[in-house]
Amino acid sequence: MPELPEVETTLRGITPKVQGQTISAIVVRNPSLRWPVPDSVQQACGALVADCRRRAKYLLIDLENAPGLLIHLGMTGSLRVCDAGDEPRKHDHVDIVLDSGKCVRFNDPRRFGVFTTWDHPAEDHPLLCNLGPEPLSDKFTGKYLWNRSRGRKGAVKNFIMDGKIVVGVGNIYASEALFMAGIHPSRAAGRISAIRYEALCKAIRDVLERAIRSGGTTLQDFHDTDGNPGYFAQELLVYDREGKPCFRCETPLRRKVIGQRSSYYCPSCQR
Repeated sequence: MPELPEVETTLRGITPKVQGQTISAIVVRNPSLRWPVPDSVQQACGALVADCRRRAKYLLIDLENAPGLLIHLGMTGSLRVCDAGDEPRKHDHVDIVLDSGKCVRFNDPRRFGVFTTWDHPAEDHPLLCNLGPEPLSDKFTGKYLWNRSRGRKGAVKNFIMDGKIVVGVGNIYASEALFMAGIHPSRAAGRISAIRYEALCKAIRDVLERAIRSGGTTLQDFHDTDGNPGYFAQELLVYDREGKPCFRCETPLRRKVIGQRSSYYCPSCQR
């Protein structure tokens, strides 16, 4: 599933191609995504793209004098930039056609993605209004995590993956950050000290920033807007390395299901 680094990579790929361009058409081949693509997307036709930005794993396209576009890549979605006349591929469901002759094409094999509109301000949209802070923002600190964790008995891995606590820390990056901070993924969130949350906050920032620099992580489906895979998979320290030696202590890494997701950790380095 595309997580924050993959969505940020996508944002950086499409922004230079669409910002300042006018949308000449929205072509909907298959409206049956997670929710049906609404007719309101056609209001984007003729509108100038003022800005592109990201909130959590949502892409927001700001338009002048028209409702903005909101896109979520779901589990298998991707955007690519191509010539508007290129033959659509299988699972190419929606096109944003630009007056430059280029096209931003939304592909989603499993159709769990979202392509809809939002009215100003975007932050009031039902999909966005209850989200936690961005992990790369100044609002995200170790003290913030410690305060929000008080009294929580659930696993810290589930805690940092909760979008109401902090956005964009998906399964891969949660496992990696907890390893970097030396925290066992199943430890109760409320039983972790403020000092250790400072280390975890730093680890989350570090792993996400490194993943963004590498273009995200491709394990199965993700590709950037030019069709290239993300290369952060080559830098993974624990994720999907069950039974392999820890890079720090050479203890075989383990896998444990926490919150119905596979979690990878070192039994020696993480407590």
